[in-house]
Formats: sequence, C-alpha cells, structure tokens
Amino acid sequence: MEFLVLGSLETRQSGELVRVRGMRQQKLLALLLLHANRVVPMDVLVDELWEDPPSSARPQVHNAIRDLRRILSAADETSLVTMDVGYRLMVPDDAVDAHRFVTSVRGAATAEREGRYADAIRLLQSAVDLWRGDAFAGIHCPSVTSAAVKLHEQRLTALEDLMTLRLRIGETSSVVGELHALLAEYPLRDSLRGSLMLALFRSGRQADALAVYDEGRRFLAEELGLEPSQHLRTLHAEILADSPAARGPAPAGRAPRRTRAPGGPGQPAGGDDDAVRPPSASVSVSAPATAPVSPPGNRRNYLPHDLTDFTGRAAELNSLLGLAAQEHADSPLMIAVDGMGGVGKTTLAVRVAHRVAAHYPDGQYFISLHGYSADRPPLPPEQALATLLQASGVAPEAIPRSLEERSALWRSRLAGERCLVVLDDAADTAQVTPLLPGAGGSLVLVTSRRKLSALDGAVPLWLDVLPAADAAALFTRIVGEQRAAREPEQVARAVELCGQLPLALRIAATRLRSRPTWAVADLVDRLAGAPQRASCLHSADRDLMSMLRTSYQHLNPSQRRFSRLISRHPSPSYDVAHAAAVTGLPAGDVERHFDVLIENNLIREDTPARFSFHTLIRDCTRELLLDEPEPEPEAA
Repeated sequence: MEFLVLGSLETRQSGELVRVRGMRQQKLLALLLLHANRVVPMDVLVDELWEDPPSSARPQVHNAIRDLRRILSAADETSLVTMDVGYRLMVPDDAVDAHRFVTSVRGAATAEREGRYADAIRLLQSAVDLWRGDAFAGIHCPSVTSAAVKLHEQRLTALEDLMTLRLRIGETSSVVGELHALLAEYPLRDSLRGSLMLALFRSGRQADALAVYDEGRRFLAEELGLEPSQHLRTLHAEILADSPAARGPAPAGRAPRRTRAPGGPGQPAGGDDDAVRPPSASVSVSAPATAPVSPPGNRRNYLPHDLTDFTGRAAELNSLLGLAAQEHADSPLMIAVDGMGGVGKTTLAVRVAHRVAAHYPDGQYFISLHGYSADRPPLPPEQALATLLQASGVAPEAIPRSLEERSALWRSRLAGERCLVVLDDAADTAQVTPLLPGAGGSLVLVTSRRKLSALDGAVPLWLDVLPAADAAALFTRIVGEQRAAREPEQVARAVELCGQLPLALRIAATRLRSRPTWAVADLVDRLAGAPQRASCLHSADRDLMSMLRTSYQHLNPSQRRFSRLISRHPSPSYDVAHAAAVTGLPAGDVERHFDVLIENNLIREDTPARFSFHTLIRDCTRELLLDEPEPEPEAA
C-alpha cells in the first residue's frame, strides 16, 4: 500500500485509489503517518483532532481506528497496532511519497558534492515531480500544518537547487520560462530571482536581467519596506558591469546555502535535519525547518540595553533568576510579569534576560507587542511572528502567509533549542499564545499590564510600586547624592507624590536634574496638585498621563464609566457598599467591575474586599471624568 501526502492525502493499493471516508479518519491517518512506526499516544491524537475535546473523544478515536484497520487490511506490509498508550502505524520505508522525496534530495546532494551533476539533476527532478499540490492539502491540525510548512520549504529549496544545477551545466534559455513562472508564484525568493537574472544575462539579455532586479527591488520596498539582499545587489553590480563573474561557469544564481545544525551549535549541518524522515524515524514534526537560516553558532542577541541605574527589586529579581536557572529541558518555562503602567515590568524583564542569557545560548529575542502603546494598535501576532522568524534567520520570502503556518514554523525553529524570548507589553493571552514555543528548554518572559491568567502553565509575578527606600534610592541616583542629601525630607515627599512609581520617579528626577537652579522643594511644589503633577510628569518623549490613559483602552464603556465614577469617592479606599452608593449600581455589578479593574491593574485590593486607586491612576481617571462629566457622584 502506498501513501501520498505531497498533495491531497491519498491511499493506493496496486495503483488503485483506496478511499478513506470522513475528515476525522483522514486526519487520524495523517497523524499516524507523521509518526510512522512510532507509538502515538491517545492524548496526542485527541488534542490534535479537537480544539475542545468532547467527553466522547476517546470512543470516537477508537471507532475511527477500527474504520482505518478495515481500509488497511488489504495491505500485507502495513498494519495498525494497538499499544498500551496509543497506536502505531507500521509501514515500509518507501511507502510514503514524502520519504521518497527526501531520499532523492539527499541523493542529489551527494551527487553534487561528487561532481555528478547530471545525476543530481535527475534526482532533484524526480523529487519535485512527486508533488501534486500543497502537502496534506485540506487537512488542518497543528502537527500536520507544521509538517506541511516544512515540506513546502523543502520543495522550494529543491527547485532552487535544480535551477542552479541546470544553469551550472550550461542551460540558460531553456530555464528562463520555468524561472519566470516560479518567480511569479514566489516573488520573495532571492535565489529564484538571482537564477532568472543569470539565465537572462547568459542568454544575451542583459537589459531584461537588470529589469528583473529592479522589479524585485520595487516589490520588496512596497511589500516589506526592505532592500534587496547583499547577494542580489552584488549580482546586479556584476551584470551591470558585464563582469566575467556573472558569466559562469561557477555555480551561481542563488543565495549562498545557509543551513542549521539539527541539534544546536557544534553539530554538523545537513544530515538528518529534514522536516520529513524515513518512516523508521517518522515524518518528524519537531525537526527544524530548512528555510534559509544563519550559520550555526551565530548566536543571536536582540535584547535591549540594561539600565545602569537599575535600583531595587531584589526579591523579584532573585525569584525570577531562581526560576530561570531551573532545568526544564522537555518543556518551555513561561513567566508572566504584570503590573500597572510605568511600574518597571520591561526594565525587570530585560535585567533578568541579560543575567540568564548564558543559560540560553541558542538565541535571545525581544519584541514589543505594543499592547498599550498610545500611538499604535497592538501588534498582530502574524506580524510579530514575521519579525521573530526573520530574527531567527528565516528569509522573508520563506515566511508563510497564514498565522497558523507562521506559528508552526516558529515552534519548529525553537524545538530542541534553549532560547530566551521576551514578549513585552502584551495586550492579552490571544496575542501571546501563537508566539510560544511548543517544546524544548526555552524561557519566555511576558510582560503585560493585564493579569494573563488564561496563559496556561505560566508562572505569574505581580509587580508593585517600589518600596519607599528603593524609590528614594532611584530618585537619588538620578539627581545626584549631594543634591538629594541637602533635602532628605523633600526627597521623601517627592517620592510620595510620585506614588513610588518608577517611571514617574524617573521623569520627575530627570526634570530636576536638568534644572540646576531648582531645589527639591521646587519640584515638590509642582507635584503637589493633580493638574501641576500631570504637567510635571511630562517630557518631550514621555507623558505619564497619556501612557496611563492607554490602560483604559481594553475596558468597555460601562467599565470605564464605573472607573470614572469611583474616582470621585472622597475616601482614598472603599468597599463594595461604598462603591455601590457612589455609582448607583447593585453590589453584584460593583464586584464584577472591581474584578475587571484588578485584572487590568487599574485598582488595588489593599485588604480583602477593600480597594483603592494608585495616586496617579486616580489622577488619570479624573482626567477622563473631565472628558466625559458624570453628575451622579455629586448626588451620591
């Protein structure tokens, strides 16, 4: 029996199509083929087949297995075996077309190394001829999608190698048409564009070759805001100068092949680093994709700079460092740091990231998700994944289009690696989930103003304002010890008026440092009243009130109205009964509103069932009250 996955899933017996009816049976067969000759646990099958498994999931899998057994019973060499924890599909090595594809590609690579170019071309052509369409077309579940993405990239790489070798043996005019068609389908593939430029140039069509370059340059600028790669720029210059280097016979026309060590730095590139392996090793869903990547051992560190005046946070820092140092080779460690705006979540995460970077040698990534940016919407996860994939070494043209495919490729890039990923300023769990590794010993640090309680498996850490002593120490480090020592009581008052909030302290202290004629008392006078305080905590590039206002963008109108009303309560703290009196709402509605404000770190629960605003959050909320006046508090 033969299984065809390089297109729609087909099963054939002696050349005749054997129908596998029902999408669940087709998905189940695809999953078993991905893990051919290995046991697939029942839990894995259930999780792959259903997003929200019903109570009858296991019986339904048993029924689907029974149907598959009837279909496979005609094949002598194929069997579906029941094991203690799941099922194993036993198939011969060459029964899956994906295995034959990989075998031919490997044979071509060997032939090319040995100088047998005709054999290499024959093997590559036979490999690409196996494809009938998109791999596993029409079957959608996480493992299958991931494998399909990797297979697709391998097919493109094989096509690029085939075009390069045909150019190497002197084919020029004969490949122009094929390259035009391929480039129309994959306009971001550098190597295809380079091969077409060379084919045209070697056919005596220099102007057409230069036009192909110019077309690609415009396309990249319009679609991605990028310039052509160094490889294409060099090739363009050689063609423009009619350079002998562009005429051959040396192999050219594609960007230098960049491969990745399958097991991390220090291991040889190539070899078994394939998305699809022989059935004895299965179609591996955890092997790294073969998209163009950087050379092995080229450690990538995209962390922003660490602050030299980092102050305090000893307990939180020790806690996070202790977590990050734990061994977790089998699954990623996720830590979610939440707190109000300006409390120093990013600063702490970056400090931790720099301290533990050596434990995660395969790459350190940082991306701002702009969940609470005043000047731009939250970053869509599709765009975030495109940025992370490029940072990990995937060429722009190799990045899939859909969110699911990008997420699968990102997980495959991090599988088996020890990487550090900082996801800063997240809007919610939905924005973060597609960016998470699936396996391996990576560390993910997420920061958000919202408590990400739905982020399963994450260790939460709530970040409060600085203790008074640490807040005063930060203020003093910025303004200078001598200046602060002259007015210790005024320093304490300035810290109090800033609510011990790190960002407010930085803005206020920086303002004082830039005014050498001011005393600390002059700053305190400007911080004493809410309107003056808002003005004082504003600089050319930082506006604390505007930054805090963005925390309200995730609230619905009734939640924002509740917040505005409660900000007028005359007491600094209040319980549900007080809030109900001020807002005119039933106690149950008040409790629900308090829950939302706590989740978004817009209010504090000082003691059980007693709440208060942070000073600056209250100022901000009262500013919102001026925008949309509420008469009810006065009546209450």
